[in-house]
Amino acid sequence: MATNETDRPVLLRNGLVLTMDDAHTVLTGGDVLVVGDRIAEVGVGLTAPDGALEIDASDGIVMPGMIDTHRHMWQTAMRGYGADWTLTQYFVWYYLESGKLFRPEDIYAGNLLAAIEAIDAGVTTTVDWSHGLQTPQHADAAVDALEAVPGRFVLAYGNIQQGPWEWATSPDFRDFVQRRLAGRGDMLGFQMAFDVTGDPAFPERAAFEVARELGVPVTTHAGVWGATNDDGIRLMHENGFMTPGTVYVHAATLTRDSYNRIAATGGSVSVSTESEQSAGQGYPPTWQLRHHGIPVSLSMDTSVWWSGDLFSAMRSTLGADRSREHLEAHGRQETITHCHLRAEQVVEWATRGGSRALGLDDVVGSLTPGRKADVVLIKNDASPVMFPILHPYGHVAFQAQRGDVHSVLVNGRLVKHEHRLVGVDLDGARREVERTVEHLLDSMGRDAFDKGMNPDIPETKVLDNPYTYTEWDAGSAQWKR
Repeated sequence: MATNETDRPVLLRNGLVLTMDDAHTVLTGGDVLVVGDRIAEVGVGLTAPDGALEIDASDGIVMPGMIDTHRHMWQTAMRGYGADWTLTQYFVWYYLESGKLFRPEDIYAGNLLAAIEAIDAGVTTTVDWSHGLQTPQHADAAVDALEAVPGRFVLAYGNIQQGPWEWATSPDFRDFVQRRLAGRGDMLGFQMAFDVTGDPAFPERAAFEVARELGVPVTTHAGVWGATNDDGIRLMHENGFMTPGTVYVHAATLTRDSYNRIAATGGSVSVSTESEQSAGQGYPPTWQLRHHGIPVSLSMDTSVWWSGDLFSAMRSTLGADRSREHLEAHGRQETITHCHLRAEQVVEWATRGGSRALGLDDVVGSLTPGRKADVVLIKNDASPVMFPILHPYGHVAFQAQRGDVHSVLVNGRLVKHEHRLVGVDLDGARREVERTVEHLLDSMGRDAFDKGMNPDIPETKVLDNPYTYTEWDAGSAQWKR
């Protein structure tokens, strides 16, 4: 595809269109017309403007771009390194030891690869929960990488090497905000990212006051087993820092009191089910959030462990919620005959759940004329998984995968077409990441590098089995010890 075609009107024709509008309108044989950076029309049998690029969406699903509300993008250069970690090992490696080795160029490499990976998987808006910004140079590198990729991003500024009351009140932070984030519009949003430990002195107050002064929402890891708890939520609430724009990440080990405080103040929760299931933050909390009426968005957390696509998030979230519902019913000697959480709701969490959490619901999240054109076509004629499409929401949540993402538009620009990225230097990203891995390997040494990737395996005791026999007695037709 020629580069100049990215500026033409685009008509996705004859697809199964999941608009995700307020009525959840689904169009069979539907068209979506994109002109400039906006969705111009959604309907059936639309007329293509002169010079439009027409994309055959037949046998495919057209839907809004997905939105990830919590991803530590800077860690993507270490993809898969922590596959066997627990949360404790993650904290030790990044917070206490090796996270300090990341240079600005390593932040750039991770963010660059993560940003490319996101749009390739149909994630058109990603929150960069960037808590590796040790210096202004690290922060500049993070933004440089985000601006090098044609996606929509939100920089959630953080620094795990300092308390938020230190970095948030520094002149360097104020200077960075003014230089790099002021007036960037909806292509590069801004949050402040820090956690509240529950210290009765509430030292995080200073950072919340900066956020309030700047008019910036806060995103915080809440309800993480052994790290953040109900005391943090109570301190935020009692001091007036829980707002509708606050995003609580995980929120997996909170009590009813904390969930009530979140619900009452209008905040939302970013659920990272793959993370919560594997690392130990707590059981994925959607079953609790549904009971309290708390809005949900989805996120992938970090590619140092898990996948970087929201198909996995939707699938694992449905599984975890339903598993909990069945488990609790079985404990009461009951049977669940109808699932409460449906595929349609999880697809909404992956799209409008994110746009609402980020205050962008009038900008993206649905295929509605006038909104920005962040559009995904899921279509793969070479895959037996893409037919038949009988339950469109179920197909997105349970059947489709990142390899089925055919075309992606962000802000009206075609950034992926016919399963190939457009205008993205993937080889350049590979070289950047290779330099980061080489730097960390040299800095740590081979033994430490390998040990970090391969934590000890706890001893497992196999229980005694009274039904273990070693000899078959043919005469008695019985097993004998």
